[in-house]
Amino acid sequence: MNLIQNTELLDRLAAAHALGTLRGGARRRFEQLARENAQVRATALLWQERWSALSEVQAPVQPDAAVWTRIDNLLQAEKARAARTLAVPERRLSWWRNAAWAGAFATVAAVAVGLWSLQGLRQTTAQQLAQLQSQLQIAQATPQIQYVAVLADGKQDPSMLVTFDARQNRLVLQRVGGFREDADRSLQLWALPPQGAPRSLGVLGQGRIEQLPAREAQVQAVPTLAISLEPKGGVPSETGPTGPVLFTGALIRKDL
Repeated sequence: MNLIQNTELLDRLAAAHALGTLRGGARRRFEQLARENAQVRATALLWQERWSALSEVQAPVQPDAAVWTRIDNLLQAEKARAARTLAVPERRLSWWRNAAWAGAFATVAAVAVGLWSLQGLRQTTAQQLAQLQSQLQIAQATPQIQYVAVLADGKQDPSMLVTFDARQNRLVLQRVGGFREDADRSLQLWALPPQGAPRSLGVLGQGRIEQLPAREAQVQAVPTLAISLEPKGGVPSETGPTGPVLFTGALIRKDL
């Protein structure tokens, strides 16, 4: 099966990879494919960002003191039970202890998880639920991404995730690498059309996420994007890049 053409399967695999449920050989094959294919790499990065946003919705909850008391009581009970088996021959005793402790730890783990979850539910406030509902409404109202690109350096290490939404007429650039330009330099985004000179799409600020206004006509027939290192504030579009081109990548249209 061609994973690149099966966008639904690609999304599901990327989501499972970002969540950590894609394991073993399947995970290794997906990561190898992501290293070789820009579209797979872009989809994987998008799902990493989606899952990381969900982790900020729910505040961490500490277990109640009663949880630790219950765990201690269970452990003491298992110790007392093991002490009563001293008359059992040594070989059987060793097996029994292992089984008893395995049961104890399984019981403790189940109780701890259950009580922790119950405590978390009890401490979920109306404000947190309202915040979650607000996040879901925002996610549902957010237009789907129409174009995506992963810009990488000469070693093919991803450095910038670029997405374009035609409904909001904007490019969103997110730094995914460790590169940071000096204070007297700026990163500038360029469209590299099949024919003609590069066209500037805007100058980036210092933030981890930057937004640039753009129209679909500016990116519709553009196969490649590039980022160059320029003097502070960038250079005019008609001059083209004057500094080194640091990152490049294919601009891919996603089927909506």
